[in-house]
Amino acid sequence: MEDPEVHQYVREKIEKRWSPDQIAGRVRRDFPRSRKRWLSRQTIYDWIHHQAPEWRPLLRRGGKPPEKRGQLTDCVRIDGRSEVINRRRRYGDWEGDTMVGKGRRSALLTLVERKSGYACIGRVDSMKSDMTMCVAKRRMKDLPPALRRSVTFDNGKEFAEHAILTKYLALEVYFAKPYASWQRGTNENTNGLLRQFFPKGTDFTQVSHQEVARVEQLLNERPRRRLDYRTPAEILAPRMCCN
Repeated sequence: MEDPEVHQYVREKIEKRWSPDQIAGRVRRDFPRSRKRWLSRQTIYDWIHHQAPEWRPLLRRGGKPPEKRGQLTDCVRIDGRSEVINRRRRYGDWEGDTMVGKGRRSALLTLVERKSGYACIGRVDSMKSDMTMCVAKRRMKDLPPALRRSVTFDNGKEFAEHAILTKYLALEVYFAKPYASWQRGTNENTNGLLRQFFPKGTDFTQVSHQEVARVEQLLNERPRRRLDYRTPAEILAPRMCCN
């Protein structure tokens, strides 16, 4: 920004209501062979914040850089999932989501095994990603390796730290496409069943872990038509002790 030509370029674009990201990206196209004119969006944000606060009203975000914490990065979309998972040909492939409570301050993390419909449910007292992933890790760590092969999540920011599961549990992690809840149909159905016990507006910080465990057991011992009226617990029990 100390270069007069760069300084003028940035000012002209801000006057046109361009964002710092748009400016930083465009300058590379306008001057592909003049790297000294290149700059990052963060440099522009810092310049506005420290030296030119009068330009803040011209920016949509008021001069604040976009929030990075909690956003999904390095994620593999459902298109990269193997057919053995898509066709439910094995056990150990899960779907995951959060059922959000009152004021979005707490939630239930719901993990459902795709082939059997078996559910693992945990109370999450904060929607922060590291907390959510710690609950997921705790609920899945005692499963035999053959029952923790993959998990497909919703696109919520609470799953941004998904690498924790890959690192500690060797899970393959996938993400459904935005606004395509049908790609996690087993999970969505389970969340609907949970609403029989925890209606919308429930403050999950007031629900004990024992109560969550009780409801989990009730769901896993409920017969399902697609299982020929066997229960998820009956289907998965023989495999729980296998390594």
